[in-house]
Amino acid sequence: MLVLQTLAAGPLHGYAIATSIRQCTEGVLQLEDAPLYKALHRLERQGYLKAEWGVSENNRRARYYQVTTIGRKQLRAEATTWRRYADAVLKVLGPAKGAGA
Repeated sequence: MLVLQTLAAGPLHGYAIATSIRQCTEGVLQLEDAPLYKALHRLERQGYLKAEWGVSENNRRARYYQVTTIGRKQLRAEATTWRRYADAVLKVLGPAKGAGA
């Protein structure tokens, strides 16, 4: 879901996807290369992404991924499920209190 959301703004190569997620989460989530590329290939096989070769900002050959129509539909479904899940967890945790809980 995080990869699909990141790519919803437009095509990116793998390193840029990882960097975007790390920056957006202020370093809390950091994707390692192997799992990221496995996820990208799986999402492509499922038809959620399409990829094509291009040249990166540092003039290297890179594979750029973008979300397909079916990928956007999947993203909406997954985001709805995650929001419900997160809301439920926050209800159990209750209001945020000082550290040490």
